[in-house]
Amino acid sequence: MASLDKDLDPVLDKDGVRLTVDDAIATVTLTNPAKRNAQSPALWRALTEAGRSLPGTVRVVVLRAEGQSFSAGLDRQAFTPEGFDGEPSFIDLARGADAELDATIAEYQEAFTWWRRSDVVSIAAVQGHAIGAGFQLALACDLRVVADDVQFAMRETSLGLVPDLTGTHPLVSLVGYARALEICATGRFVSAAEAERTGLANLAVPLDQLEDAVRDLAAAVLAAPRDAVVETKALLRGAQERTYEEQRVAERAAQARRLRDLAGLGE
Repeated sequence: MASLDKDLDPVLDKDGVRLTVDDAIATVTLTNPAKRNAQSPALWRALTEAGRSLPGTVRVVVLRAEGQSFSAGLDRQAFTPEGFDGEPSFIDLARGADAELDATIAEYQEAFTWWRRSDVVSIAAVQGHAIGAGFQLALACDLRVVADDVQFAMRETSLGLVPDLTGTHPLVSLVGYARALEICATGRFVSAAEAERTGLANLAVPLDQLEDAVRDLAAAVLAAPRDAVVETKALLRGAQERTYEEQRVAERAAQARRLRDLAGLGE
């Protein structure tokens, strides 16, 4: 089966990230399978740039990875005194001022935040290992379709660190506080079956069916009118912060906007 971004000219192709666009579907591909798509600050900047490069026609963004692993997490070179060429090492960052360290981590996090924009629906297609930053990148998306060989793990705590790439909020939202704590504190693997059972994955399929399953899900999302999907996504995203009564009010306001638009009375 053809890849989701086969024969498309890339909008962006740098630092282990390729972005292609096919009308309403954009595909972001991690392209360093030789290193199991290990992540670096350069890759994070490329992911941020990919989000900023999306044309207005895009309604669905698919995140996928080449090779046997989705992402093995942070490239361990970050922890060496040398770090990456042209980048401050993590050791150097730790020695810097608090404000500088905070700003740097905030910049890294930008690669993980845009996937939940209200104007797109993001789908992660995950196979093999999704460790640490790889797990958090999959969690950054709205939806996850996983292959039956997937192995999620949050290994930061085992290394004396904490997950800091925006993964803690969606993890707790999906599986609850107690299970999220257990997953993070132990660093254990989460299989495809458990991921689907606990809500981490929307769907688990055999590896050779992964791209077809993602393609079918994207088509199903595109079948609904764009404005209705945008309003529904915003409504659901805000539900966690609202009370029941506040959500009722938000539902009424959103529906009023949709009815006016359908009647040709929108602003």
